[in-house]
Amino acid sequence: MTQPVLVKQSFMIALLTGLQAVMPALVAVLSLYVTVVLFGRVFDPSSAAVVIVVCLILVRPPREVSTQLTLERVTAVVDVIIRWLMLLVILLAVGYVTKSLDAYPRRIILTWAALTPVALILTTVAMQEVMRRFLMSAFDNRSAIFAGYNNSSLELAKRLKRNPNMRIEVKGFFDDRSSDRLGMDPGAQLVGSLGDVARYVNEHGTDIIFIALPIRHLQRVMNLLDDLRDTTASIYYVPDIFVFDLIQARSGEIQGIPVVAMCETPFYGYRGVTKRLTDIVFSVAILLLTLPLFVLVAVSVKMSSPGPIIFKQRRYGLDGREIAVYKFRTMRVTEDGGKIRQASKTDDRITRIGGLLRRSSLDELPQLINVLQGRMSLVGPRPHAVAHNEEYRKLIKGYMVRHKVLPGITGLAQVNGCRGETAQLEEMEARVNYDLDYLRHWSPMLDIKIILLTAVKIFRDEKAY
Repeated sequence: MTQPVLVKQSFMIALLTGLQAVMPALVAVLSLYVTVVLFGRVFDPSSAAVVIVVCLILVRPPREVSTQLTLERVTAVVDVIIRWLMLLVILLAVGYVTKSLDAYPRRIILTWAALTPVALILTTVAMQEVMRRFLMSAFDNRSAIFAGYNNSSLELAKRLKRNPNMRIEVKGFFDDRSSDRLGMDPGAQLVGSLGDVARYVNEHGTDIIFIALPIRHLQRVMNLLDDLRDTTASIYYVPDIFVFDLIQARSGEIQGIPVVAMCETPFYGYRGVTKRLTDIVFSVAILLLTLPLFVLVAVSVKMSSPGPIIFKQRRYGLDGREIAVYKFRTMRVTEDGGKIRQASKTDDRITRIGGLLRRSSLDELPQLINVLQGRMSLVGPRPHAVAHNEEYRKLIKGYMVRHKVLPGITGLAQVNGCRGETAQLEEMEARVNYDLDYLRHWSPMLDIKIILLTAVKIFRDEKAY
């Protein structure tokens, strides 16, 4: 919605946009050249070509020029780091396959991999600030009104007011209902009725009109559009999305037909690649670091009681498909039928070593193998036994939506105290609500935060039993 309010373009803005597109590739190649020269080696031009191509594909500025007026600096930096890690993995893979990595010693590659993201962040922040200044000079102050008062129009008006960089001044709302009946927010102003919109726009030279009428009032929307044909104002339709419980809502098109995603996975496009790469890198690192502990726990489980070392249980994974989840066996029984009793604090089925493993969450270590298999993720909604899924999906609205993503070893619910036995329905509802919040608000930083909180809570969680 930000791009259409850009009133005028200039040669300088077009030039800066092009420079932003090629800057990451130039920085990466220059960084490689400087690193190679400093180590006294000969620079290979063919490696520069590969770096440029991959950079132009993966490290790009926002598609909408004016998005940079609202893009937070932290978000831009995180985006650069994520794209650089993706680029580095691809370059190393290409270099390994083509044997071109042999052209440079390992110390050169490591130095370049560490210095380049720093240079990319500095240039990205600098270019963003330069672009911001030129864009600000390209904007005129524009006035906007809302035809229809509801949660969506009020929220959009508040966000426009909170972001003065948009240069949009909200003049007020038009609605056929009275302000008392609408229960208007104290900061909102009712200017007139819907029939007054066209006259007001012509008299005041309004630049932008946001139509925020319900879909069921289609005829009123069409009548209003007819009344506004005699104006030059930009007109946008704002659907009242707050009447729906949306999961990763976004707009797009299919074969030229506009569509709005109302319930979708957050891991689309490069987000999915980022999530998968993070899972693989962290899982391999943790497995290597805990390998001696892994062996020690396996021997202890084998000696503690008769039965297998690894307990495999059927659970629901991505899109509700059954998967086998691995755990170190902590009980004398291995239940996986149509009815499963949840573990309780004084459960006599738990072995002595099993109690220690459950309190420290070490019984979850084999799930790192599930992560490497692509059946699970490090962070996501915890998978429940199939029997529990079939029970709770009938009792909790939206329960199965949590399966739009891979289940996780830890999750937002677990770091907020929702783990262990769910003796009451309200306890499972709280867990599901956290899982859905994770889907709504996922970001790489949220995953990192959950991993760090898990590490802090792992040995002092009273609900771990």
